Amino acid sequence: QLDHVSPPSPRGAWLRAEALVQLQRLWRDPGGEELLQVQIRDLKAQHEPEEERRQDGTGGAPAEIALSQEARAELQQPVFISWSSGKVKAFYGDEAESILISNLKRGVISLLQLQPHAGTAVEEDVSGSCEVTYAVSNHSITKTKDLLSCAKPHSGFASVNKIFGVEWQPTSKSQYMVKDNLLQSVMAEESHMVSPALRSTTGIKISSRQQLQLVSPPKPSPAEVAGQSLEDALAGMEGRHQPLGMASLPFRRVCTHCPSLRAYLKAFDSQRVTADTSKVATTRQFLRFIQMLRSAKKRDVLQLLRKAPEEMLPFVVETAVAAQSVASLAALSDFLDFSKEPKSLLEKFLYAAAFSPRPSGELLHLVLDKLDGKQLAPEVQETGIVAVGSLVGKLCQQKLCGLQEVERGVETILAGLRDAKEESKVVIYLLALGNAALPKTIPALLDHAEEGPTAITTAAVSALRQFPARHISSKVKRAMRRIFHEKRKNYEKTCRLAAAEILLDHEPSPMDVINILLAAKELETETATFLLLKVQNSLRADYHPARSIMKDIMGDPQINNYNFFSKAGISSSFSGPLTVTRDLLSTFELDLLFLEGGFLRKSISDFSLLSHGQRLHAAQVTIEAQGMESMLGENVLEGEEEPELMAGMSAIFFDVQLRPIVFFRGYTDLMAKVLLSSGEPTSVVKGNLLLMDHHQVIPLQSGLQVAIKLQGGLGLDISADMDMSIWEQELKTSINTRGSLAIDFQAELDAPFLQATLRSQTEVETSIHFDTVLRFSSSPVLMCLQLREEQVPYREIFTVSKSARSQSSTARKGRQGTVPGREFALHRANSKVCNLLLMAEE
Repeated sequence: QLDHVSPPSPRGAWLRAEALVQLQRLWRDPGGEELLQVQIRDLKAQHEPEEERRQDGTGGAPAEIALSQEARAELQQPVFISWSSGKVKAFYGDEAESILISNLKRGVISLLQLQPHAGTAVEEDVSGSCEVTYAVSNHSITKTKDLLSCAKPHSGFASVNKIFGVEWQPTSKSQYMVKDNLLQSVMAEESHMVSPALRSTTGIKISSRQQLQLVSPPKPSPAEVAGQSLEDALAGMEGRHQPLGMASLPFRRVCTHCPSLRAYLKAFDSQRVTADTSKVATTRQFLRFIQMLRSAKKRDVLQLLRKAPEEMLPFVVETAVAAQSVASLAALSDFLDFSKEPKSLLEKFLYAAAFSPRPSGELLHLVLDKLDGKQLAPEVQETGIVAVGSLVGKLCQQKLCGLQEVERGVETILAGLRDAKEESKVVIYLLALGNAALPKTIPALLDHAEEGPTAITTAAVSALRQFPARHISSKVKRAMRRIFHEKRKNYEKTCRLAAAEILLDHEPSPMDVINILLAAKELETETATFLLLKVQNSLRADYHPARSIMKDIMGDPQINNYNFFSKAGISSSFSGPLTVTRDLLSTFELDLLFLEGGFLRKSISDFSLLSHGQRLHAAQVTIEAQGMESMLGENVLEGEEEPELMAGMSAIFFDVQLRPIVFFRGYTDLMAKVLLSSGEPTSVVKGNLLLMDHHQVIPLQSGLQVAIKLQGGLGLDISADMDMSIWEQELKTSINTRGSLAIDFQAELDAPFLQATLRSQTEVETSIHFDTVLRFSSSPVLMCLQLREEQVPYREIFTVSKSARSQSSTARKGRQGTVPGREFALHRANSKVCNLLLMAEE
């Protein structure tokens, strides 16, 4: 039985079948091993047709399912097992038999797998090779199977990031009644709760029960044959009997109503794709196109790429990368010419590859081939390098580090790092190593972090922050201490702060925290203010790894006092929850570091997701300005290098570091940008991403199986703007994020006589704006931060479809609504300043 977990959903689908199972002993050896013939007879199946349902949605009378002659004949074909002391040692049947019927027989045979004494063992049955635990009481034997431990033939795939995966909670228990060494009955029950990790309310519950009852006692078998061995006895039986595996074979349903690319191409001119990536209609089309391309031939994909108009081509390229079929990658290889195509299209291809939820070695091979030995525009080359880093990292997470393409990708990055002469090129290769997050590259990152100039140190420390916590070893922490406490050389303030954050965010020792707090007393006002606020934030955040240590240290009045925490700078660090559900905590963090003269040095806005023990940087945008000290007449601190006048932005989306963008470099470039500015914001990322891509086959104890499919697409349009008015002495920055999310989650039950599909579709559109205004004409500098979300329209659709022989039905229910827009109150002091500035503008 399959049911949606939450209302308002249609009643689910169920199937009931009963049959006579005939067991005959054909041969027995003195050691107790037996050859048994197992035959299913008189199978009758029932389901609940849609037309029988009452108006209140409850079930009506069940209807008989008529089996085809072919299915009935195959079901009655006997299979054979080698059985000894309750254990099925081997299974013999016809490998040409249809998968669904063969699996049904495996389900019956699996019920004969038991042991008469308590203990734990590994058994092979229809679920695979699983750990089982037996408990014995009088005539009753209880078997509990750990379905999460089962090893079975590999099928399906999953997203690398578990936040975008599926939560599966299975249980299985069987009750055996045995009297006088004779099996009297078996009752096997199992249940599976399956849902998208981010949204358990759209989950599906699968329940399965089998009952085997002895109806006639064993009789001497006239069919018992003489033979020296089991093989001899088996050879005397009619038909073909090959040894088969006990584990259920995966079945892939053929979709008869799915859209085909060839049909789409015929009606191409009337079916153009809408261009607005932030609209859910586009995201829905994106998922539909992926399905089309996964079943399409290379020539059709190539025709689509060549036929698509210029404005639709980026969409088609993103879809072909997301489909990741052999045909779509081969078509892209033929179509993309890195010496001719516009830079924007090539970057689109490379970023689509970098964001792939489960990249293949073939995709990395394609990217490396397109980058290899070509004179490319710097933007394309840089994007390609960070994309290679992302692909290498995700392939290693899939335990595919040994692939030749991965080794080639790692060597490409390391060789580029060794040969790079320009600082900007070194930075790109370091960021690529951060995307790859390979432990063996940590020594190279530490070397650059400690010995490099400011930009290289910043990039190396940023790359280290992308590594999982288990790789931030004592060696890494020692290097970060040397940077923060300036043991070997002087470092720019942002480098020291980044090193301190690594120490604070990765299980810091009490002494680390105390030393950082003591060092803050010696720092400039703004740097100290920022660092102390970071420490205080960790106390307020329940999910921060250092919270308990901080709490203990703050109990010491020698540290937690006015003298320590009374720094009067305007730098700030704020973090707090945005959304809290039973599956997800989304947080917003904002860091603003100012120069002593009041100019913004660095701002970081971070949106993170925490779910089921996993953390993901959904979006992190850093805007940085350096060299402003000379414009404001400030002196550089002794020992620090004179920084170049520059402003730029870097971004991390879904744990992938993008190529940094430079707004201006040098005073002349700044003046040109100010005077010639078009007023148009800079596009950070725009396009469609496949976030969720999951296919899992769940074999049921009965021999039936359920295929779980999850696809989630995100349409994203993020732009950033920095507007500096010298005359008004005002700086404005804005980051606008518009997006749409479409999630398609379904469970497909396949039986020889029934197909049922439960499906839930979720669609959301959102728009988030983050604006900052700084006014330098007053002292102290006035700063206003605004984070607001526009109203969020959403829709959910629940569908149940069934097909039995020539009859099919579909029931659908849903809900839709709008979540009102809101503005987030960041902190009280900010609200007061915003009122002052906004009133002044009016």
